[in-house]
Amino acid sequence: ELPPSEFMQVADSTWLVLSVISNGREPPGCQATGVTKIARSVIAPLAEHHVSVLMLSTYQTDFILVRERDLPVVIHTLAGEFDIYKEESGECVPVTCDGVSNGFLKAKPPASPTLHPVQSPQTRFCVLTVAPDTLPAIATMLIDVLFYSHSPSWDAATSSQDLDSITFFSFSLIEGYISIVMDAETQKRFPSDLLLTSSTGELWRMVRIGGQPLGFDECGIVAQIAEPLAAADISAYYISTFNFDHALVPEEGIAEVIQLLQQRQESGR
Repeated sequence: ELPPSEFMQVADSTWLVLSVISNGREPPGCQATGVTKIARSVIAPLAEHHVSVLMLSTYQTDFILVRERDLPVVIHTLAGEFDIYKEESGECVPVTCDGVSNGFLKAKPPASPTLHPVQSPQTRFCVLTVAPDTLPAIATMLIDVLFYSHSPSWDAATSSQDLDSITFFSFSLIEGYISIVMDAETQKRFPSDLLLTSSTGELWRMVRIGGQPLGFDECGIVAQIAEPLAAADISAYYISTFNFDHALVPEEGIAEVIQLLQQRQESGR
């Protein structure tokens, strides 16, 4: 419904959404949540088969977006580890490898992926949700934050290398569930009784991946971040955007995260 415009960029590919639902068979010691929970079972295998993914963490769950043309490879890659279903007319129908498994070879060792720089601003973030029936009460504030407050010019936003602070606000509405990521200062502008967060009320720090826009053709960007964090049992809330990828980690773990990612970069040189 959006009219063509010189101001709107659209990626060439059409993407499909995958969601991973736990069946309770995880080992008791598995504490990591978010993208690190599926790093070994989903993110790494797809990267090995040269499937590019976009990640979208929400307050409730994590979604993996894959190109529609890559779906046969995705099914073939994940069928050994997961029961796969597709949604048809609101019903979940089992998907088999029949018709997609023939002709696939064992994944070749991937070429060394580009090691993108990672930067961590000092900004502290909150991960929140809102009850849908209370959304109208904060609609005006949301519009102000999205379109009028903290709106640097495009040139300033793309050319600035000083990331001591970063403007980041994410709002998603998926199947009636709302997720919001905002910095702690912006949160103070909203009625505290309408914003819901975890019982611990923890704050998060961000790692931004990429010194320039990443594009959509490269594989393994999410895996580069998720796998080291999964190995260290560190939770991460991951959001891919049109230009950059962002991983949010609990504030108390940011020093360890930066050290892990710096070691990854040094070992890859």
